Amino acid sequence: GLRALSTRPQRPRTTVADPAAVAAENRLLDRPAPTAPNQVWVGDITYLPLAGGRRCYLATWRDACSRRVVGWHLAAQMPTELVLTALEQALTLRQPAPGLVIHADRGSQYTSAACRARIEAAGAVPSFSRPGNPYDNAQAEAGWSTLKTELLPGGSPVASLEEARLEVAHYPDTYFNLDRRHSALDYRSPHQFEPDLKTNHP
Repeated sequence: GLRALSTRPQRPRTTVADPAAVAAENRLLDRPAPTAPNQVWVGDITYLPLAGGRRCYLATWRDACSRRVVGWHLAAQMPTELVLTALEQALTLRQPAPGLVIHADRGSQYTSAACRARIEAAGAVPSFSRPGNPYDNAQAEAGWSTLKTELLPGGSPVASLEEARLEVAHYPDTYFNLDRRHSALDYRSPHQFEPDLKTNHP
């Protein structure tokens, strides 16, 4: 079974900015840390190695308070639909109230008109990292080294896109959200943390 392992810093280059896009400001600067789920979501894209030197791309949205992966999508390419499909999954699952801040880097998928329109249609507020400042999206990016260390021991590639989908589906939905303990959550899983938070802060 899966088990928690130590990680190594690892930053894939999956952000390609659109110089013509008009990105919103970083609304997380000087903002207190979220105190409840569905106040802030953070998104990012990484790649997973496939056999034969190929790659596939994984987009996730995570709740910044509980660390829960609320939406994800895996595909052979990384167009805007990659992040939109993951976002639709998250919105359907969580049904957030208006005012949710949805934060990502300045990759063209996130700053696209389609992505911003969907965020605003949901009553959420778009937020983007400052140019050239990866630390503005550090929480979203930090999860990738954990995922790759635990999902791909030794960095071994996955045999196919179909196998990658099966592996990734198990990782966030069954292991990461339900069982994996996080130091930031007092060594509870997101599944344990969210009910505890409601109990302590009704």
